[in-house]
Amino acid sequence: MTTQLFDSHFHIIDPNFPLTPNKGYLPDTFTAHDYQKQTQQLGLNITGGTVVSGSFQAFDQTYLINALQKLGANFVGVTNLAPDATDEDIIQLNQAGVRAVRFNLYRNGSENVKHIKNTAKRIYELVNWHVELYVDSTDLKTLSPLLLSLPKVSIDHLGLSKAGFNDLVALAQKGVHVKATGFMRVDFDVSIALKTLYKANPNALMFGTDLPGTRAPRIFNLDDLVIIQTSFDEKAAHKILCENAMVFYGLVG
Repeated sequence: MTTQLFDSHFHIIDPNFPLTPNKGYLPDTFTAHDYQKQTQQLGLNITGGTVVSGSFQAFDQTYLINALQKLGANFVGVTNLAPDATDEDIIQLNQAGVRAVRFNLYRNGSENVKHIKNTAKRIYELVNWHVELYVDSTDLKTLSPLLLSLPKVSIDHLGLSKAGFNDLVALAQKGVHVKATGFMRVDFDVSIALKTLYKANPNALMFGTDLPGTRAPRIFNLDDLVIIQTSFDEKAAHKILCENAMVFYGLVG
């Protein structure tokens, strides 16, 4: 496939590094080599991407640094950051290629909410990182004032739920980014949702494979990519599949 893709959301699960069960769940192994092999088998032209830390990795950073070293140029990381992380810790992670902090509100509940604002301000001022949220869109109405106060934020998997989709669109209109990922996780028509979000903000959507699809009903396949390619013209598709994310992660001006 000749279309350039920036994979803005995938996981690396390497048992050589610490893994922590989330409510008893531990994912299967999916190393950097496995990722490269699977995307090559799918014929994907991956020009870079984002390794996203899962809840099962807790605050371990060693796996992430190792994965970024193996994947090479144009790959960045999103980490779970411990509240007691020092400025030096954060600067070292930035030097290793980490570019954002993730808060999992979907599986870890509201406990994380109280940490978001202070963490977001601190990391943005220190290293220009942003915040990424795994959150159900039904919670966005309550969270919107907080999210709009943050310097820079993205939301995973199209917000997951139809019930809160209008709140997601309203946030996108005001500059919040949205990952066009996890199509198998949502309860609505993906093509219509993508078109609605693109109309609200052409810079908001960022494609990702969500490989290896931990806890998803199925993993990414080429039909997911076809949805984007057939829903948009070539220019818009390129923004969603590559350009928007590369700008968002600071890889291009």
